[in-house]
Amino acid sequence: MQIAINGRTGDPDIVQYFLYVTAKLQENNIQIIVSRNFMNYLNEVSDLSFDFQVYDSRNELSHAKFVISMGGDGTLLETVTHVGSLMIPILGVNTGRLGFLASTPKENIDNAIQMLLHNQYSTEKRSLLHLETPNGIFGDQRFALNEIAITKKDTSSMIVVHTFIDGEYLNSYWSDGLIVATPTGSTGYSLSCGGPVVMPESRNFIITPISPHNLNVRPLVVSDNSVISFEIEGRAKNFLVSLDSRSFTVDDSIEMAVRRESFHCNLIKLEGINFLNTLRQKLNWGLDLRN
Repeated sequence: MQIAINGRTGDPDIVQYFLYVTAKLQENNIQIIVSRNFMNYLNEVSDLSFDFQVYDSRNELSHAKFVISMGGDGTLLETVTHVGSLMIPILGVNTGRLGFLASTPKENIDNAIQMLLHNQYSTEKRSLLHLETPNGIFGDQRFALNEIAITKKDTSSMIVVHTFIDGEYLNSYWSDGLIVATPTGSTGYSLSCGGPVVMPESRNFIITPISPHNLNVRPLVVSDNSVISFEIEGRAKNFLVSLDSRSFTVDDSIEMAVRRESFHCNLIKLEGINFLNTLRQKLNWGLDLRN
């Protein structure tokens, strides 16, 4: 069996967790393959010399049964771009802070690996967004697990995002930008802009304006069978388009549409960890001095 590992760079403490995980996997005769960037970082910050097999492309992951993401939610989002259409199940080990997606605590690494190796897990199918543009920005990574965001750039002036659903005009959002989020992304950028929390298995998109000029404009939940398209204008001619943590500068001639991606992301769900527990723990739901 082969298991791939991707991890957070910029955190020297990740070395100790990587050593622990790889030792446990080797005890079970698991072949290990590590992302190139993560391996380079480990060799840079550690006195040890790591010599695991590395992967540079998606094709080199094709024999992996699982991918372990070590870090926070940002690392897991990056890992999703590595896996892409292979849909290899991903286990998120939280060595970061929030851990909405990377929901396995670092203290439970040993137990998590044992459950993984003994098939004591389930997978959650998380829908992805797909961005369509004439010039194919973002290359072969035109998908996102959390959201697409269209935001202003280099100016304090608002922008106008004319938005259409299946070709029908919806609204012109005068705002700092617009977010289209998946149910998974409903607890991210969209939530901070006043969007609703949506259960992960829901088949929806959430359209959330960022600091809208008209206060009566509210987030909207639509079917993920919809195709959402945009036209952008503003005083400035350059805007920022983001897919999760990846960004690209575009001008006002860009034509964009968002639909559900043809493949999905498989997140590993271990016993005792579920979305409702995560909501209560991470958002402090129900926390009250009277309770």
